[in-house]
Amino acid sequence: MQIALNARILQAPRTGIGHYLVELINGLGLEPDLQLSLFHGWGWSPRVPTAAMPGYSRLTPLLRQVPGAYQARRWLEQRRFDQGRTPAIDLYHEPSLWPLAFKGPTIITLHDLTHLHYPSTQPAARLKEIERRLAQGVQQASLILTDSQFVADEAQHYFGLGPEHFRVAPLGAAARFHPRDNDALKPVLQAHGVEPQGYFLCVGTLEPRKNLSLALRAHAQLPESMRQRYPLLIVGMAGWKTQQLNDELRQALAQGDVCLLGYLPDEHVAQLLAGARALIFPSLYEGFGLPVLEAMASGTPVVVTRRSAMPEVAGQAGNYVEPDDPQALCEAMKRLVDDQAHWQACREAGLQQAKLFSWQQCAALTARAYRQVLGG
Repeated sequence: MQIALNARILQAPRTGIGHYLVELINGLGLEPDLQLSLFHGWGWSPRVPTAAMPGYSRLTPLLRQVPGAYQARRWLEQRRFDQGRTPAIDLYHEPSLWPLAFKGPTIITLHDLTHLHYPSTQPAARLKEIERRLAQGVQQASLILTDSQFVADEAQHYFGLGPEHFRVAPLGAAARFHPRDNDALKPVLQAHGVEPQGYFLCVGTLEPRKNLSLALRAHAQLPESMRQRYPLLIVGMAGWKTQQLNDELRQALAQGDVCLLGYLPDEHVAQLLAGARALIFPSLYEGFGLPVLEAMASGTPVVVTRRSAMPEVAGQAGNYVEPDDPQALCEAMKRLVDDQAHWQACREAGLQQAKLFSWQQCAALTARAYRQVLGG
């Protein structure tokens, strides 16, 4: 079977969907009956591109400001997609929201419905394009993959489709996410001025949906000695409407117990996750919540909100708080510092929960969906 994958998103800095696609490509490469052709936005190539750093694209500001820029880029991509496909494609898989036009069988991966719940987290021009294209993509799709049952359920309700149109293929944690000895962590951690298990960590793009302000307010309520001993490190690139966080961030950074690290290499993120006292992940909405799984696989307890797909991922290993309750989050952080037995129990529960997920499973379920659509 010849499978076309739209890999254009891999030209961008790697966030959740980019990591998903890289791991999926690697896993599908082990399926003996599948041959992959990768579309890179302007042409076809068998190679997975190197991830770009933030600020890689001069086109992004243009897309936000020039009327019709999204549609123009889409038209150009469609023309290039239609050209140079060799050999003939049996099935097209669009792993990022809405597909290009294709006359044959199509599978899409619907990671979440963020644009419905939090439209303000998208630039206006992109939101309009999503609303216009996604319904068409759902109609075009022979089958829809989701990362979680939560997204499958809400998509069924929103689009009025039966469960037979959906298949759940949960994500996994890459091999770099595993428990590590403190000595192995020290070079990277010392570069950021922290010690193993001596800091809290937030990971994710800085945007309102991630609810970072809750983490800032909760950390600020910790006793001063605990704040200084356990600073809050924030890893992630600036996203949409980051300016809403500026006042709180400036105040927290000025106090010296919050550090904004920006976008970091994958291996550095993995080591920071393995060395944290806990991952603080107070997001308002997630289709899966990949950092939660990656933290648990690293042996790090997680504090999450009981919203969207996060209970599905964290299970009994999660420390749950409401997304508008900084005092509850503060108490959860204090307990993970003061109660070593509780910290150890959360660590062990997370390691067991993480074993329920793998990229091998994700790729196998995806390949099964391909075969189903093609009648194999």
